[in-house]
Amino acid sequence: MNTQNADFLKKSLLNLGFGESLNAELDKQIAARSPEFNLQTRHEFNQKAIDYTLHFKAGNEQDMYFFNRYDAKIPHENDPAKDLKQSFFINKGSGITAKEAFNLMEGRAVHKQLYNLEGQKYQAWITLDKDNLTDKGNMKLKHYHENYGYDLKKVISGVGIKEMDNVQGQENLLRSLKKGNAQQVTVTQDGNDTKYYIAANPQFKTIDFYDSNLKKIKREALLEPEIKTNDRLKISEQHKEDVLEKKPRKNAKLKV
Repeated sequence: MNTQNADFLKKSLLNLGFGESLNAELDKQIAARSPEFNLQTRHEFNQKAIDYTLHFKAGNEQDMYFFNRYDAKIPHENDPAKDLKQSFFINKGSGITAKEAFNLMEGRAVHKQLYNLEGQKYQAWITLDKDNLTDKGNMKLKHYHENYGYDLKKVISGVGIKEMDNVQGQENLLRSLKKGNAQQVTVTQDGNDTKYYIAANPQFKTIDFYDSNLKKIKREALLEPEIKTNDRLKISEQHKEDVLEKKPRKNAKLKV
């Protein structure tokens, strides 16, 4: 067995978030010189299961194996026909991690370092385009490059997010959002602290808000407390005007 090749594959699995639980089976398959083989594992994120099938294939001389793709599946609760499936491709041991795959399939955006056809690095936000599929039914990736103008730090600054008040909290929050996570934050509104989950939305250059059950909250609902406060102020002002209109002016004669 090519131990150097096996060690590289194990390191790739670790970096991609698959841990070390597959290492023993990986060694077994390589030692058996299988022309190609699959490894399967299941993770759970946000109380949802996601299944992975990792594909390995031997080179021409069968002394080296390559890990170029894995398939991910989020099972539907009641109908297997509605299972959400997507394939992710690996390039020299790097690519979309297991958690990032889950986040993308959940409809959130991930910020990645990518390579163009000339091998040059660039940064971009990516999402899965559910309306644009390949011939094999895989969702295509949508890219939002740096020149698209989405500045996540600028977007979440000044929104009243307490985690942005210190350098460490800010760095942790930005790092988590760039991985595609729906991250819990504390938002101060009218002097009160409220817990929300937020996620990056590069397409509309904003952020999405979620409740404690990770259900998306419409912006109108977020503005309701402010609207209600403004309505109360308007009613109060109107009441004051009505009272003033009905109140007799000083020195005015009352009609009898």
